[in-house]
Amino acid sequence: SFLFVPAVEVKIEVVIPEKERSKEEMSPNGKASPLIYKVNGTARHYHLEEHPIASNPYHNPKDVVEASVCHVKDLENGQMREVDLGCGKALLIKESGEFHAVGHKCPHYGAPLVKGVLSKGRVRCPWHGACFNIGTGDIEDFPGLDSLPRFQVKIEKEKVYIRASKQALQTQRRTKMMAKCISLSNYNLSSTNVLIVGAGAAGLVCAETLRQEGFSDRIVMCTMDRHLPYDRPKLSKSMDFHPEQIALRPKEFFCTYDIEVLTEMQVAAVDIKNKTAVFKDGFKMEYNKLLIATGNTPKALSCKGKEVENVFNIRTPEDANRVVKLATSKNVVIVGASFLGMEVAAYLAERAHSVSLVELEEVPFKKFFGERVGRAVMKMFESNRVKFYMQTEVSELREQEGKLKEVVLKSGKVLRADVCVVGVGAVPATGFLKQSGINIDSKGFIVVNKMMQTNIPGVFAAGDAVTFPLALRNNKKVNVPHWQMAHMHGRIAALNMLAHGTEISTVPYLWTAMFGKSIRYAGHGEGFDDVVIQGDLDELKFVAFYTKSDEVVAVASMNYDPIVSKVAEVLSAGRTIRKRDVDAAGFFLLFFRTGDMSWLTGKGS
Repeated sequence: SFLFVPAVEVKIEVVIPEKERSKEEMSPNGKASPLIYKVNGTARHYHLEEHPIASNPYHNPKDVVEASVCHVKDLENGQMREVDLGCGKALLIKESGEFHAVGHKCPHYGAPLVKGVLSKGRVRCPWHGACFNIGTGDIEDFPGLDSLPRFQVKIEKEKVYIRASKQALQTQRRTKMMAKCISLSNYNLSSTNVLIVGAGAAGLVCAETLRQEGFSDRIVMCTMDRHLPYDRPKLSKSMDFHPEQIALRPKEFFCTYDIEVLTEMQVAAVDIKNKTAVFKDGFKMEYNKLLIATGNTPKALSCKGKEVENVFNIRTPEDANRVVKLATSKNVVIVGASFLGMEVAAYLAERAHSVSLVELEEVPFKKFFGERVGRAVMKMFESNRVKFYMQTEVSELREQEGKLKEVVLKSGKVLRADVCVVGVGAVPATGFLKQSGINIDSKGFIVVNKMMQTNIPGVFAAGDAVTFPLALRNNKKVNVPHWQMAHMHGRIAALNMLAHGTEISTVPYLWTAMFGKSIRYAGHGEGFDDVVIQGDLDELKFVAFYTKSDEVVAVASMNYDPIVSKVAEVLSAGRTIRKRDVDAAGFFLLFFRTGDMSWLTGKGS
C-alpha cells in the first residue's frame, strides 16, 4: 500500500497570502509527514525525490502564439465560436460587449464547449454539465478536476487577437495553483490536521480545494482501495481499463502537493471526543478536521448459493477486469437493471456469448426515468441481444466444481451462467460510525447541513453516504449518489473547513452510456407524478421533462444536446419551469430550430 508525499527534512517555501497564513485554527502544529507505505500491514517511512511544479509557459516566448481570429462584429453578445490559432484551438466568447478566450474542450472527457451553454459569465459542458468561468477559466461546477486555460484577448483596428501558450492550446486544461506543507520536519506519524476517510471524488476534491485555498498543513487521505483515486464511473462503462489508465491524478501529483494517501487502510471507528480515527489494524490517527466520504457498499444476493465462485459486485478495477475476462464468449447473467447493471450489460453484449438481465420491476429505470423511457431503453437492449427476465428474482445459484453453472429464478426459469454480476443497489458505508455520536438516519446515511457539516464540530461528510439539503427542492434532505455531486460536496466541505461559510446550491447532473448512446439528466425527479415527452422515443431522440404538480423537477434527454445543460442552467438560476412551458409544442420547436431557450428564463417564477 502506498502513501505518496515528498521526502523528510525538505523545507519548501510557498507563497501563501497573508490571510491564509492567519488561519491558525487549521494549523495547530505546522507539521507534516514523510512518504509512508505499508508492507504486510506495517507502516514504514520512504524517501522520494521532490517533484517540481511545472513552470509558467508564458515565461518562454517561443511557446507563445498570437493570431487574428475574427472581426469584432463577427460575434453577437451571447455567442461562442471555436477558433484556430494554427497550433491549437480556443473558445472565443462574447458577452456583455466583452470578448473572452479559454480552452475549447471540457477537461473532463473532451466535450466541445462551443456546443455547450453560455449563461451569465460561465459556460456549461453539453455532455456532463461541468461549468467554467469565462473570465478566469476556473471550474465552478463538476465533474472533473482541472480548469480551462485562459488566453489573452486584445482588439486592434476592429480585429480580435488571441495570445496563447502553445502548451495550453495542446493540453486544453489547467491545474489550479496549490499550496504545499510549509514544513516537512518534526512530523508526528499518528497525527494529522485534516483526515479524509475515502479516496473517491469527494475526498480528492476536498484535498485539492484545501491546497488551492492556500492550506499548508498536513492532509491525509485513507482508503480501503489498493489504488490512488480513480474514475469510478468507468468501472461499468469501460470495464477493461487498468487502474493506471483511469487514475484521476498521477502519483507525482500527490507528491508535489503533499497529499498523503494510505491505501488498504480501513477505519473501524471514530472517537469524536478524542478526535481520533481507529483503523482496523489497530493504528490510530488524531485529526483536527475530519471528512467522511466512504461512499456506499454494494448489496449482495441473499439467495442459496450466493458464495459460488464467479459471482461479482463491481467495486474495483480488478472486479471489472476479471468480469470482462471471464465473460468473453461465455454466458452472463446480470441481476438488477440498475445503472450499473444496465451499463455492464451493454458493455458485455458484444463480448459475451449471451447476456441475460433479471429485474424485479416491469421495465428498467422505471422509478428514475419513468415507464415510457424505460421501455424505449429496453427495446434498444433487446435489439442488441440482451434478454430480459422481468418481475422475478433469483432463488438459487447452482455450481459445478465450485464455479457458477446456472441461475435459477423464482419464476422457475433456469439460466445458463458462467458469470453473474450483481447490481441490486447499495447501502451507505457508515457501519463504523454507529457508536460515534455522529448523526446517522434510519437508512444509514450521514446527515449534514448546507455546509456539509455533521452534528459534530469539525466533522464533515460528503458523497454517496450523506443526505443533505437540496436547494432545488426547497432544502429537502436528499441522497444524490452521483459523481458530479460528490465533487461538489468535497469542495463545499473543504471551503467550510476553512470557515468560508459556503452553502451548497448545485443542480444534480448525471449521465449513463450504453451502446454508444448517452442519456443525460439534470434535476431531482424523486416523486415525479408525470412525464412530458417531446421527440421520438422509438428513434431514441427525445427529451423527457419530469413534473411534480405544475413544476418541472428534472429533465432527461437522448440525442438532444445541449437541452439538459440548458435546463440545468435555468434551474441553477433559481427559476421555476412550469409544466405548461414544456407542454407547448410551439415553444419546444423553437428550441430545436434556433437553440434559443429565452422563453424558459423569461417565464415561470
